[in-house]
Amino acid sequence: IRSEPIDRALVFTRTKHGADRVVKNLRAAGIEAEAIHGNKSQPQRERALGLFRKGDIRILVATDIAARGIDVGGVSHVFNFELPNVAEQYVHRIGRTARAGAAGIAIAFVADDERPYLKQIEKLTKIQLEIQPLPENFVSEKAKLPKPVPSSPQPQGDRRRHDGGGERAGQPKRHYSRPKGAPGAHKGAVRRFGGGR
Repeated sequence: IRSEPIDRALVFTRTKHGADRVVKNLRAAGIEAEAIHGNKSQPQRERALGLFRKGDIRILVATDIAARGIDVGGVSHVFNFELPNVAEQYVHRIGRTARAGAAGIAIAFVADDERPYLKQIEKLTKIQLEIQPLPENFVSEKAKLPKPVPSSPQPQGDRRRHDGGGERAGQPKRHYSRPKGAPGAHKGAVRRFGGGR
């Protein structure tokens, strides 16, 4: 990413956790990035997208579902950090760059277990993708990168918390009772009859 002349780049992952992991690693390497995915609140997604649109960040990491409906011009690069397991999704991903006749670059990282996905993509697009091996010094360069800082828990907004005592804002604890013999009224072990486990 450092060696590419990037205006704006979308990085796609298959999972929410993968998106967060990519952002942590990019930030640890001194590259500002934000993630959008289903675990982010709507205000968090809007904030990240706004920063990306304004050019305050050049890298936006997204899952396929969260990226639906994103229409941002000037995306020069699409990185597939993980290949999608549905070939059509790859076409949607790379279609985010080179819009309106502009030039664009799509790069896909392919792990050994993703080779079947690559074959499906090549079959669908009728294009044999050019495979380039990682640089010889990749492992040693990767080892030099700073390790991501463990993240602290995100504030959960204005969620109401209870202390487990059963009382709400000064209201007395409610007692629910069931008549003897009612479903769920028994105390103690449940006895099973018939075939054992």
